[in-house]
Amino acid sequence: MAQRDYYEILGVSKDASADEIKKSFRRAAIEHHPDRGGDEAKFKEINEAYEILKDPAKRQRYDQFGHAGVGGNQGGGSGFGGFDGYQNVNFDFGDLGLGDIFSSFFGGGSAHSQQPNRGRDIETKVEIDFEQAIFGTEVELSLNLEDTCDHCKGTTAEPGHDLKTCATCGGSGQVVRVTRTVFGNIQQASVCPTCHGRGKIPEKVCSVCHGKGTQVKRQKINLKIPAGIDDGATIRLREHGAAIAGGSKGDLYVNIRVKPHKQLTREGDLILSDEHIDIVTAALGGEIEVNTVDGPVTMKIPAGTQSHSDFKLSSHGVPHMRGNTRGAHIVTVIVDTPTRLNKQQQDLLKDLAALNNTNDKRSFWR
Repeated sequence: MAQRDYYEILGVSKDASADEIKKSFRRAAIEHHPDRGGDEAKFKEINEAYEILKDPAKRQRYDQFGHAGVGGNQGGGSGFGGFDGYQNVNFDFGDLGLGDIFSSFFGGGSAHSQQPNRGRDIETKVEIDFEQAIFGTEVELSLNLEDTCDHCKGTTAEPGHDLKTCATCGGSGQVVRVTRTVFGNIQQASVCPTCHGRGKIPEKVCSVCHGKGTQVKRQKINLKIPAGIDDGATIRLREHGAAIAGGSKGDLYVNIRVKPHKQLTREGDLILSDEHIDIVTAALGGEIEVNTVDGPVTMKIPAGTQSHSDFKLSSHGVPHMRGNTRGAHIVTVIVDTPTRLNKQQQDLLKDLAALNNTNDKRSFWR
């Protein structure tokens, strides 16, 4: 599905000023804000458009390259492209492989809610290199986690002994207390303190875990990190958290941190970099070598290139997580003005300036 034009979304012309864009955004955001009964999808679209057009550099790239110049290739299925500023993206990889991707763009419900008879959720952090985030990688996690007791197999009873009905709660797992108030007697139910809600207790507690049903073990988990994952994303591994007697394990949440690159930066599905060239190459044109995540790439510089011009290297950006396509690598060319000229170089420039002054045509310095 083709994306709508950002100027059209905000209802402004392509030559609109920054102030006009801001005013239009405020009006549209108030009209479509979900808290005021507006359409949430429309509100996200308005916010996305404003995030691009309010930034002079992003707006320039959008005017030049369209959505591909600002990481907005959502039609290709990128899980991140175009939604600048929203980082709460969770991945549900129940089988330690790729699973469904769930994004919460407006701080939705917590992913860490506990369920009855379920072990604790565990959080950990993994730091990976910039290139590993682009192409994906596999890491080994080594964690101390509560796991099922090897001696009693989680029953809490010493092997050879059975479980019996809890005398405190009569097997219900709850105890009821009656409190007298001015409004009469009020009954309150709470978890049984003896069996902890299980309704049964061991005839003889396990000599290893002392009736807990779990013991701390060092566990190694191989985690596949998908290509295109971004800094701040979270991967969930179902039932790889802490164990509990008589229930399922909690989940393991792995927070991904991506180390910054020395030369490259990322913006959605785009990779950005600066390349410096001399005034001769800028004036006459030529070729330069650009370092990309795929290795060195030769890029042509057209004659008359101005400083801070942007060039697009297609398919050298971030892979889209829901497709086989990739974003672009945007190269910003910076023309360096020489500051240390010898006498011969100064004389050559003076001769060039004099030649230009005798030319009736439009100055090539402009």
